[in-house]
Amino acid sequence: MAQEFDKQPTTLKTTLPNDSIVSPQDSIRPAMESVVQDSTQLKNDSIANPAKKPILEAIVYRKAKDYEKLDQKKKELTLYNEAEIKYQDFELKSGIIVFNYDTNEIYAGRIKDSLGNLSQPPVFTQGSQVVEPDSIRYNTKTQKALVWQSRTSQGEFRIKSEVTKKENDSVYFMKDVIFTTAKDLDDPEYYFKTRKVKFVPNKKVVVGVTNMVIADVPTPLGLPFAFFPMSEQAESGFIIPSVGDTNEQGYYLQNGGYYFAISDQLDLTVQGDYYTNGSWALRGNSNYAKRYKYNGRVLVRYENNIFSEKGLPDYQSSKLYNIQWNHNQDPKSNPSSRFSASVNLGSSQYFRQSNNSYNVGASLNNTMSSSISYSKTFESTPQVNLSLTATHSQSTNTQDINMTLPTLQLSVDNMFPFAPKNGIKKGIIKNLKFSYNLRGENRARTKEEFFFKKEMFDSLNTGFQHSIPISTNFKVFKYFSVTAGGNYNEVWYFDTTKKEYNPEKNKVEDIRVNGFDSFRTYNFTASVGTTIYGTFNFNKDARIQAIRHVMRPNIGYSYTPSFEQYYDTYAIDATGQTMQDYTRFQGGLFGAPGKMNSNMLNMSLSNTFEAKIRDDESETGEPKKLMLLNNLNFSTSYNISADSLKWAPVRMSAGTAILKDKMQINLGATLDPYALDNNNRRIDVYNINNGGSLFRLTSANLTVNWSMSSNDPLFGNSDTPNQNSIDNGGRGDDLFGQSMNLGDNRDSMFGNEDDDAERPFEGFYNAKLPWDLTFAYSLTYNNSQRQNEIVNNSVMVSGNIELSPRWKVGFSSGYDFVQKGVTFTQLRFERDLLSWRMDFTWVPIGTYTSWGFFIGIKSSMLSDIKWEKRKSPDKRFFAR
Repeated sequence: MAQEFDKQPTTLKTTLPNDSIVSPQDSIRPAMESVVQDSTQLKNDSIANPAKKPILEAIVYRKAKDYEKLDQKKKELTLYNEAEIKYQDFELKSGIIVFNYDTNEIYAGRIKDSLGNLSQPPVFTQGSQVVEPDSIRYNTKTQKALVWQSRTSQGEFRIKSEVTKKENDSVYFMKDVIFTTAKDLDDPEYYFKTRKVKFVPNKKVVVGVTNMVIADVPTPLGLPFAFFPMSEQAESGFIIPSVGDTNEQGYYLQNGGYYFAISDQLDLTVQGDYYTNGSWALRGNSNYAKRYKYNGRVLVRYENNIFSEKGLPDYQSSKLYNIQWNHNQDPKSNPSSRFSASVNLGSSQYFRQSNNSYNVGASLNNTMSSSISYSKTFESTPQVNLSLTATHSQSTNTQDINMTLPTLQLSVDNMFPFAPKNGIKKGIIKNLKFSYNLRGENRARTKEEFFFKKEMFDSLNTGFQHSIPISTNFKVFKYFSVTAGGNYNEVWYFDTTKKEYNPEKNKVEDIRVNGFDSFRTYNFTASVGTTIYGTFNFNKDARIQAIRHVMRPNIGYSYTPSFEQYYDTYAIDATGQTMQDYTRFQGGLFGAPGKMNSNMLNMSLSNTFEAKIRDDESETGEPKKLMLLNNLNFSTSYNISADSLKWAPVRMSAGTAILKDKMQINLGATLDPYALDNNNRRIDVYNINNGGSLFRLTSANLTVNWSMSSNDPLFGNSDTPNQNSIDNGGRGDDLFGQSMNLGDNRDSMFGNEDDDAERPFEGFYNAKLPWDLTFAYSLTYNNSQRQNEIVNNSVMVSGNIELSPRWKVGFSSGYDFVQKGVTFTQLRFERDLLSWRMDFTWVPIGTYTSWGFFIGIKSSMLSDIKWEKRKSPDKRFFAR
């Protein structure tokens, strides 16, 4: 400041004060006297007169490209060009920053570049809040701020305001605001415009009169006020239902309810539907998870569906339910024990009659199954494994249910009583091993109408099976492996069957006898096998340089004696003269002992074919391997004890994969060596001796599956496509169309894709069209009794193609050549409108004729801003 001009003249004093050196008073004495005085009486006590706080309460980190100016007189710090400043808990970047550390205010704004354009707008960051205005004024002490042309993001919302006033860390007031979920805030495809906004970060946004603008065109859609909850964590709240109409149930309120954010590890969603004809539905969905421990999901659904009107002759009603539970345990949580659950049970007609889900794959699925299991491994010597499993299998066509409540399995690992403590096990005796297995079941067979009722529990069958297998293996003639052994079984039943003729009903009745009973069986087995390698070499310059053939023949023998001591007789008529044998253990869980001894000779031959082909892309010149046939298997058996028809039919199966393993081909056939008589029954005469060929083809089947896409290596890309997974027992592919969640159509039918990965448009003649195609063909031939007919001959095809970066089209269809008709057909169209999504699905023919149209915002926060219209498939409800 010594060089500053325009200063006022200073008047010098001519009278000087007395020199302290010649003063008659000693300066040390008053200082000592002040020490003797009580500190509470001093005027300069530090408590009575606290020291003034420093101007800056923290270190200021600053940076600028052009210059930094520190004005001590104005107490200002100026940073110019690519300026940055960090102070306390905030960070500010801008073209120019002026910090007045006396008033604790910061000014930041843009600067002009060489062309006179304003650039480098401020970026203000405080905690998780980021504001990008044109200019800002901020007080570091009060934390109040004025912001012009601010831009900020909160969750999925992007907010732009003309003027923003920051009261504190938790309250913002905004004027002339637009907010949207569009990614481009400068040119959004839609936005909401309002005059006043109160914004509480991570809590809520409250707006005044709001108008919706689409493509910069105001619409008549508006609200007098609106409230948007904002939170980084899950919050409880109401779920707004959707409104529409159906063909048969009338108008509806669908998917309304409440979401309970119970904790970070557990939530619950309760939703319901109501239809004007009286139908209604309730659903509960809960997700739970604990890191490094487990995760799962529980879904319970109940529907009361009414068809037609009460009093009309076609009035019908049905009560449907479905329960799903999936539980997965992290393998690292407890390596020695594991609990898992996969449950899908309920009404057989749920997926065919539900008004809230449209899943063709699940509708065509004929079986629902469940499994809940717990396993434990005891690290002992020998090791012991224990498991408890409850299973459920339900036919949706016959409504038969089979359940095990539960199944107990206990196994003791192999024990080698004659093996040396050190060294290898070699020879018959040293390789001798045995183990112990226990299996117990409590099984119920019932109908759906008796599920978990008295009739079901009355049909429970309980049994235990003890098994002790003993075996050994050794080499014969160096190249042959021999395995020999036996098995001892003991079965315990707690109920048996007694057959008795009832003269009143004139028929034989099965009488259930409750009580403990058991039987014991044993058998002997032996097998010998080897592996034969054959290589056929060709010219090294040829495309195919060698073919390798691997054969694995195996011959086995099994012997089971007769256990006729467990058989009784019963009269089949009133005379009591005609008797028939039976065993009281028939129909048991683990079978019954056989009356006839069995001498079976089993033979099998497996083959694989592999080729070495020239690899023109290899830098070393090494050939590459190519699998020609994954398997070619033959198997049959010869019953030595049988008096006729000793040879079993020869079963042949083959499989291979071609086109970069994308096409799977499987073939199977059954060849019978015996002929048929005039009544088409098998006779003990070889077919070749009856004027026919060596074998008679009785059945054959062929399946071909081919999945390909533009991302496959076959078409020049190494990426693999993503496929949708379909819940509720549907298929993983889209051969039966894509399932639709009628409660939330915001997700793409073509899979979840990264919206940020946009491909530049390269022109119509050089455009890449991503696509995928799934092909399935099935052929079944039957000639067991000279039918000579094709039982099944059908083809199914599904595909999707992206015509442009945001237009997608898909289809699923097929043709049945036996029934001569088109199978399930679905057409899919989708348009990605950036922040919006529009799709149209159409099933034009068949039982599931329907269509649906949807357009709405993708964001979950604005999922209620949508319009949808659909015609569901016609249903018929059957009273229960």
